[in-house]
Amino acid sequence: MKQAEFLNVVMPFKDKLYRLAKRLLVSSEEAEDATQEILLKLWTKKKAMESYNNVEAFAMTMTKNFCLDRLKSKQASNLKLVHSNYGEEGSSSLQRQVEARDSLSWVEKIMDELPEQQKMVLQLRDVEQYEFEEIEELLGMKPTAVRVALSRARKTVREKLIQKHSYGIG
Repeated sequence: MKQAEFLNVVMPFKDKLYRLAKRLLVSSEEAEDATQEILLKLWTKKKAMESYNNVEAFAMTMTKNFCLDRLKSKQASNLKLVHSNYGEEGSSSLQRQVEARDSLSWVEKIMDELPEQQKMVLQLRDVEQYEFEEIEELLGMKPTAVRVALSRARKTVREKLIQKHSYGIG
């Protein structure tokens, strides 16, 4: 596989790798490092990649495992917990943009507090728009387990957001 072919295969899902890494590692810098590391690993496996049915699923699994290993390592204590607000800004009023950014920030904080499995299922399904079958394969979970984890994660996020909006910052 030549460099141009490799880029055509990998570049379409590079941002998904970054977003998954960011969700798990929180720090933008750590997520960028993880993404680069995964791309490098993919490059070294480019010959074997031609035989994979779904390179994107393989890369997402590699990213998940790499990030979880990072979090378990000694370096995890040195990770910076840096949150950044990101989101698409439309042509709405400044007030709406501020409210939307605030809500997005709260959703991110709530997601970061979820158990690891719920966090990953929610990220893959609702943020990355993966199908249930893909999530089952990526995370090695049974169909019911994926649906239960997603349901619980959504419920927790919903309840905490309602609580925040009803009672103020809490």
